[in-house]
This record gives sequence, structure tokens and C-alpha cells, in this order.
Amino acid sequence: MSQPKVFTLQQVVSSIRKTIEERYQSEYWVKAEMHKLGKTPSGHCYPELVQKEDGKIVAEIRGTIWRHHFEAINKRFMSVVKEPLKEDTTLLMKVKVQFHEIYGLSLQITDIDPNYSLGELQRERAETLRKLQKEGLLDANQQLEFPLLPKRIAIISAESSKGLSDFMKVIDENEWGYRFITHLFPAYLQGDQAEHSIINQLNRIAKVQEHFDIVVIVRGGGGEVGMSCYNTYNLCRAIASFPLPILTGIGHSTNLTVAEMISYRNAITPTELGDFLIQAFHNFSVPLKEAVKSIRLHVSQQLEVAHLQLNTHSKNFGHVVRQAIDRERQHLKLEEKELVHVTNRFTQRNSEHIQRLRTQISSGSQLLLQGHQNTLNQQKNRLSNGSAQFLKDARNATERMEQLVKLMDPIHVLQRGYSITTKDGKTISKSNSVNEGDTITTRTANFTLTSKVLKKENDG
Repeated sequence: MSQPKVFTLQQVVSSIRKTIEERYQSEYWVKAEMHKLGKTPSGHCYPELVQKEDGKIVAEIRGTIWRHHFEAINKRFMSVVKEPLKEDTTLLMKVKVQFHEIYGLSLQITDIDPNYSLGELQRERAETLRKLQKEGLLDANQQLEFPLLPKRIAIISAESSKGLSDFMKVIDENEWGYRFITHLFPAYLQGDQAEHSIINQLNRIAKVQEHFDIVVIVRGGGGEVGMSCYNTYNLCRAIASFPLPILTGIGHSTNLTVAEMISYRNAITPTELGDFLIQAFHNFSVPLKEAVKSIRLHVSQQLEVAHLQLNTHSKNFGHVVRQAIDRERQHLKLEEKELVHVTNRFTQRNSEHIQRLRTQISSGSQLLLQGHQNTLNQQKNRLSNGSAQFLKDARNATERMEQLVKLMDPIHVLQRGYSITTKDGKTISKSNSVNEGDTITTRTANFTLTSKVLKKENDG
């Protein structure tokens, strides 16, 4: 039995290398995702290239980009995509198949088409918009009612994000002293993990949505490739259907991402987003301050008018009462004089009548004379009593009127513990105001005080 031929490992791998070099002599354009860039201090890169289907890796190979190729590719990306070559992006690469006895199989990358990366972003963006429109979600978040004062803010951002620090500086250091309550929900903002990370935080916020007024997603600036996660259907659907208004400030990109288009409001920078929230407080605060100022002015005017009316009515009332008392007194005196005059005339007529009767019946009997005398006495008594009663009733009526007038005298208001303060003989008002150093007079029911104003404080 013949012995099998034995090859050394070097012979085997050298044979593999020669076979591959003979079979794959050309360069090929390959579409793959650059999972890790693997840049070394020398400037060479050894990226991991993968292909995914339904989220699973179905192919993987190591790549090589020599320094001079990487510098040229990176320069083109900066010119076209506006950012350097990054990991976790799907790329169209020009490659050459290589095999090394020690390092194994790899793809040497000589060129990458930056326009393909932009095209992939636009294709995904258009597909996401089509799906959202079909489901009626394009403007769902924008139809929500925005809170009058968006005070409680749930923030989705990276803890070290420059955009987050800019946003917090605007709302925390505003010169008007508006106070916001914020809570950070940390998340990745770019790369493969960004979509899943942001959706998870939105789900967390939805469970405690009654504690927040709005949701804010902020990050620093970046090119369009770095923002590809904001065009994915799953993330954009989560934003569009969220029960709270979502505001985005996720970069300086020229073209809006789908996430920015369907959010309640988007801003180019987190700083601009913070200014928008400050303006919302302005929109509420300024009319409120004007209303308070208007109410104070109106109340002050009404009080001044009421005070003037009270002083006028008080003066008029005192004058009318005094006139009424004078009229009643004069009337009473006239009635008294008239009563005396009538009584005297009546008495005089009866006396003359009696005298004539005496002359005519001088020969009459003593009994008849006595009867007339009695009748006269009775009439005199009734007249006297009636006059006295009439005068008494008139005096009682006058006294009751005087008592009523006394009760309406302002002195009784003072006896209930109130006082009246005047300056220069006039009550204190807006037109007769008091300043420090002025002398004022305070009248109470029992005494009058003269004071000097040491300090004046405005009420309110």
C-alpha cells in the first residue's frame, strides 16, 4: 500500500493563493456594509465587511484599505457626502480578491463610490415616506395639541452630545428666569444601534407620558450618511404615532430626514429648538403681564372715581340734611305762631260773646249764668289741652328728625373704629398723594392725631 502524499501547510496555502490570483485577476464592484473600519496608527484600515438579510449576517469577510487609497476615498466622501467615511454604512466598493499565506482571504478596497451612499439614503427615505403616507401617519404627530407651557421635557440624546449641552444651556440660562423640568433618556444617535436605541427610549417615555408635556430629540451636527437612521421606517413610525409632540434638533443637514419632516417641529440646531421653547413661554407671559397691568390700572381708576363720588355724596348729604332741618324748624315756628294767634282770637271772640250775653241777660237767673260759665271753662280746657298736645307732637317729630340726622352723621362711622386721614384739609387720594416728610391729620371718634410721614410703601 502506497503512502499518501503529504503537503506542508505552506504548500497548501501557497497553492490556494496562486489559484485565487489566477481566478480573480480583475477588480469588482461589491455592495456590502462596513461594520468596523479598523484604522491603524500607520493609516492603513482593515474593515469588517458584512451582508445582512432580515437583520442577520449572511456573509462576512475582512477588507484592506491601504493608506493612500483611504486618504483619496476619504477626501471624496468629504466633498460629496460632507462627512468622512464611517462605520455601519452600506457602501459600493471597488475590490480585488487577495489571499495571504498568513493573514488569509481578504478584499483589497481600492475605491468607494460616495454617490451610491447618498442614493441608498434617498431610496430608503422615499420608501419610508410612502409607507407612512399609506398609513395616514405623515402629519399625525403634527396634529397633536401643543401644550400652552411646554415645561416638562423628556430628552432623548447622548449624555456627551454637544447638541444636548447647547440645548440645556439655552433653556437653563435664559434671562427671563423661565424654569423647565427635564429628564434625559440616553440613547445612541447614529450608527446601527441608533434606531433600536431611540425606539426603546420612546417606549419608556410612553409608559410615563402623563409626567411630560413634550419629547425632544437633540444631537450635534453631521452629514447625511451619519443621519441615515432617521430615515428608517420603524423609527419614523414610532415618532409619527407617538402620543406627545416630538421636537427634533438633530443636525445641520441641508436635506430634511423623514424623522424631522414628520415630527411636530424640527430645528436645524438644538440651540434653535431651545429658543423656540423660550418663545412659547414669551407668548404666554407677555399677554398675561399686559392683562395684569390693565386690570391694575382699571381697578385704580374705578377706586379713584368711587372715592370722589363718595366725597361728593357725603358733602351733598350733609348740606341737604342741614337745609331740611332749617326748613322744619322754620315751619315749626310758623305753626307755633299761627296756633297762638288762633287761640288768642278764639279766646277774644268768646270773651266778647260772654260780655254781650251778660249785658243782654243781666236779669237772667244765676243758674243760667253758671251753666254758661261751666261751658266756657270746658271749652277753654279742651282748647288748652289740644294746643299743648299739638305742640308736644310737633316737638316729638322734630326731635325724631334730629335724631335720624345725628345717626347719619359720619361721626358714627368713626365710633365703629374707622378713621379719616387728610392732608391740607383734603382726603388722601391719587390727586392728593402723600410723600415722605408730609404732615397728615388722622381723625377718630374721640381724638385727632397730627403725624409726619417717615416712610411710604406702595401696596402691591
